[in-house]
Amino acid sequence: MKQLSALAAAILLAPALATAADRPVKAVSIDECIQQALQKNLDIRIARYVPDLTRINLEGAYGAYDPNFSFGAGYDFNRSAGSQLAPGIISPPIEQDQDNFNSGLNGLLPTGTRYDLRGNVLRNRGDRSGGAINPGDWGYFDYFGGASATLTQPLLKNFWIDNARWTIQLGKKTVSQDEQLLRLQIINTATDVLVAYYNLAAARQNEMVQEKALELAERSLAENKKRVEVGAMAPLEEKQAEAQVASSKADLLSARQSYRIAQNTLKSLLTDDFGGDDSQLEPSEKLVPTPYVFNRQDSWHKGLTMRPDILQSKLELEKQHITLRFRKNQLFPQLDMDASYGASGRSSRWFGNATTGSSGDLFDQLADRDNPRYGVGVTLSFPLSNRAERNRYKASKLESERLLLRLKQLEQTIMVSIDNSILNAQTAFERVEATKQARSYAEQALDAEQKKLENGKSTSFVVLRLQRDLTLARSDELRAVADYFRALAILHRDEGATLDSLGIQFETNK
Repeated sequence: MKQLSALAAAILLAPALATAADRPVKAVSIDECIQQALQKNLDIRIARYVPDLTRINLEGAYGAYDPNFSFGAGYDFNRSAGSQLAPGIISPPIEQDQDNFNSGLNGLLPTGTRYDLRGNVLRNRGDRSGGAINPGDWGYFDYFGGASATLTQPLLKNFWIDNARWTIQLGKKTVSQDEQLLRLQIINTATDVLVAYYNLAAARQNEMVQEKALELAERSLAENKKRVEVGAMAPLEEKQAEAQVASSKADLLSARQSYRIAQNTLKSLLTDDFGGDDSQLEPSEKLVPTPYVFNRQDSWHKGLTMRPDILQSKLELEKQHITLRFRKNQLFPQLDMDASYGASGRSSRWFGNATTGSSGDLFDQLADRDNPRYGVGVTLSFPLSNRAERNRYKASKLESERLLLRLKQLEQTIMVSIDNSILNAQTAFERVEATKQARSYAEQALDAEQKKLENGKSTSFVVLRLQRDLTLARSDELRAVADYFRALAILHRDEGATLDSLGIQFETNK
């Protein structure tokens, strides 16, 4: 029944796998795969946007220090009828108009200091001429102007950190966190590429093992046919050899299917256009296991200092310390010191009975600070209970304690994970040696039994069984080798040392 199922599978898989042989073959090394994944892997390309977006948001937070400029201009006109001074005597109507211009510049400094710079110019005109000023009329021009600068410096609340500095400091830590998130994605992708490459190499080797198994089965079948023809063997044993050939063909087709799937898995990690490359990937490197020096303490140190998730957790704790510092500062009363300095001036011109006069130039007065003014003072304000800020501070302290415990929990999880990974890698290497010996013994057993069969001291059934045992032993050895390399890749991932082991430099934008 098993042979029939295997034969049916071989018939169904054959057309689909035959088309794969027409594709061009492309030999790839591990380094080539890693470099291509760094450039084209979609997960990495998507993850690269995250720190860039966060960095843009951080740049936006610096907008709190952008100066605010304002400018205003206005015009007013007023005409009033003349008043009766005495019976039959009415004063001329009065026309007055006014032009005013003002500008200002204010903002916040990184020290928490607020500044406000202002300037204004005002022109008043009045006359009793009905609107037209001439030497025979009475009229005047008045010019007013002033400039001032005001500084406000917090002395308690918002002194060492305010909302703008809090937001910016948190933003810097968030950028670092997202850079570690990108590094984590690169590590995970690189590990996936390594595992996929090892699987591909093992699948290719297993395909070759199954090809050898089919060759052995076909050779046994040919020898058995000759023996049956000369009457040295029963026809039943020929049928057993035929069943072995059919089963070997099915196993070979399954191995080729696994090899093709392994190619697709690796290719999906290396490209952003899966349908644009129809080549078959073939590993150019052979998996040759070598002893690895395991050091649990060194691996723990790497994991606790290099893993992106532990660094992210530490950055989160640092962010909470910044928040705690901000909340503590908000508990203080609002004590602000104000200092101001300014100057003003006035200039007039008047007309009447063909005479003119002036009281000086406005801008000369401002430049010479003829009319200075300055002041200094403090303002104290505080809520009587400050309940909201006190509870925000308490919540921040509790959150800091929670994050610290979560960091310790993560450290413990990492240590356990590394310990398990070391154990898996050590066991995998021991399995490599054991399966290597098992494969060698299976080869020797088959050679010995083959000679016995040639001398008529064994049966075809025993030889066929030993052939299957040899094929299984070879496959077990391949799996053990692949498992060993996979275990090392996972150990490096758990240590956070994948990029270092591959010689990849991860650079961050400062």
